[in-house]
Amino acid sequence: MIIGAGVGGLCLAQGLVRAGIDVRIYERESGVNSRYQGFRIGIGGAGLDALRECLPQRLHAVLDASTGEISGERRIVDEQLNLVTQLEPGYGGMATDRHVLRHLLLAGLTDRISFGKAFTAYEELADGTVRATFADGSTATGDLLVGADGVGSPVRRQLLPDAEIVDVPGSGVLGRTELTERFAALVPGFGTIVKGPGVTMLLGKMAFRRPPHLAAADLAPEVVLPRTTSYLRWSMSLPAGATPADWTVAHEQVCDLVEGWHPDLVELVRQADATNSSPLTIRYAKPVAHWGTRTVTLLGDAVHVMPPSSGKGANTAFRDAALLCRRLIEVDRGAERLLPAVQAYELAMLDHGFAAVADSVASLSTFATR
Repeated sequence: MIIGAGVGGLCLAQGLVRAGIDVRIYERESGVNSRYQGFRIGIGGAGLDALRECLPQRLHAVLDASTGEISGERRIVDEQLNLVTQLEPGYGGMATDRHVLRHLLLAGLTDRISFGKAFTAYEELADGTVRATFADGSTATGDLLVGADGVGSPVRRQLLPDAEIVDVPGSGVLGRTELTERFAALVPGFGTIVKGPGVTMLLGKMAFRRPPHLAAADLAPEVVLPRTTSYLRWSMSLPAGATPADWTVAHEQVCDLVEGWHPDLVELVRQADATNSSPLTIRYAKPVAHWGTRTVTLLGDAVHVMPPSSGKGANTAFRDAALLCRRLIEVDRGAERLLPAVQAYELAMLDHGFAAVADSVASLSTFATR
């Protein structure tokens, strides 16, 4: 049983189904489109390898076609777009839209996922199985429960009640603006950092190789991907004390902050897509010791949430998914017992997961105000 239908939990589910292992996913949201998910993430290295490992081969071409390049020039400019520092170029991996990727990862899983199932508690049973209870009073029982339910994970709260999630002081805004030729020039390569008076703005381009819905229709007609256009993703740190509660307030604050900046940056902010932009709270998990293996475990942000500053969150979740999937395949083959397999996963996951958290926290200075 997987609690949570984010990209990490769905990646695990795809790998298990590919191996012929029975799996069920329970998601608290009412549907795949019920919550804002539309922002760019970078996937590369071990994370991309792990995603490909779990994803059915027939969907690899769709993945490639519905992503974009993330490489080339990296630079720091001031608020008038004057060059401040030329950084080392960035190479490798791909840019993808989380909402598009989530739809792709749902392909073939519709009969295995239940939406509107808000997890409330688990109970480890005498026969070695585990039972999950949901807010609607229903229950489900399985051999293993995987909490892949994000930073606010109810599974983690029960399993690790003393685990600490830290809110980074200050706040920010995550914005998205449709990509035009004018805005594309703001990010000539990997990414652009704008250092303005008292604030920092990060710019990244999500330029799809092909429109995702057309790529799917051509390469895997049974897969339905959203009609998403290319866009420029931007984020901005806000001065201390500025904590917007909603996008309308946040947008007004950012518009005020960029007044007098280069016209392209002002227009970028002004044209932001309200549906796919939001205030941003940055959090990270403090390291936890191994808790003693049982029939409940954790994956991705549910255990090692990290700041977005180094782009490792999704990559680490995919590594978790592939690692756990490999272990459970061995169990299914009779080559390993369940609890030792889960323990081996947890020890490796905690090691690479919290190393990624540390790297991301150390990179927070990129996002800091000046």
